[in-house]
Amino acid sequence: MNNKFIHWFHFASPQTFYPLAGKLWPWFAGVATLLGLAGLWIGFFVAPTDFQQGEGYRIIFVHVPASWMSMIIYLAMAFWALLGLTLNTRLSGMMTKALAPTGALFAFLSLWTGALWGKPMWGAWWVWDARLTSELILFFLYLGYIALTSAIDDPRRADKAGGLLALVGAINVPIIYFSVKWWNTLHQGASVSMTQAPSMAKLMLWGMLLMALSCWAYAIAICLYRVRSIILVRERHAQWVAELPEVKA
Repeated sequence: MNNKFIHWFHFASPQTFYPLAGKLWPWFAGVATLLGLAGLWIGFFVAPTDFQQGEGYRIIFVHVPASWMSMIIYLAMAFWALLGLTLNTRLSGMMTKALAPTGALFAFLSLWTGALWGKPMWGAWWVWDARLTSELILFFLYLGYIALTSAIDDPRRADKAGGLLALVGAINVPIIYFSVKWWNTLHQGASVSMTQAPSMAKLMLWGMLLMALSCWAYAIAICLYRVRSIILVRERHAQWVAELPEVKA
C-alpha cells in the first residue's frame, strides 16, 4: 500500500505530471465525444415527449449536466486549493487555474439554458429565484478567481490568493444544491437523487446520465490539456522543459 501511495505521489511534480496528462487527455476527449453524441441522440430524438412541458423540456439534457458540473468543478478547485495552501505543492495551483475557465463555461451554460427553459415554463427569462441567484454568484466567483489570479504577476502569490477565494466561495455550492429545499422557489426539485427513485422515464434518465458522463470526461480532458500549457509557461526555465521534443521543434 505504501509503495502504491509513493507511486501516485510521484505525479505530484509538474515534470512527471506533464507527460501523464499528455497521454490521458486524448482518451478522455474521445470518451466525451462518444458519450455526448449518444446522450444528445437519446435526449433529442429518442426520449419521449414530456406530458407537461412538451418538447421544450429537452433543454434539460444540456442544462442539468452543465449545472452539476459547474458545482463539481468548483469543489474540485477548492480541493486543489486546499492542497496547495496546506502542502505548498506547485501542481495544485496549476490544476486550480486550469479548472476555472471550464467551470465558468458550465456555469454560463447553466444560466443560459436555464433562461431558455424558464421563458416558456415560467413566462420570464430571469427571476431572482434562490437557485438562479446562487448559480449567478457561482459564475461571478469563477470570473473573480480568473481576474484575481490574472492580475497578480507572481504565480505563487496568485495561487495563494486564488486558493483562498476558491475555499471561501465553496460555501456557495451547498447553498445552490439545497436552495430548492431551504426556500420556496420556482425552480423544480431534483429529478435525479441518490436517495430516491428517479422521477423520469428510463430513456430520459439514460440520456441525462450519458450527457453528465460526457461533461465529466470533457472537463477532465480540457483540464489536462490546459494544465500542460500552464506547466510549460511556469516551468519554461527548467531544463526538462527545454529538452521536450515539442519545445525543441
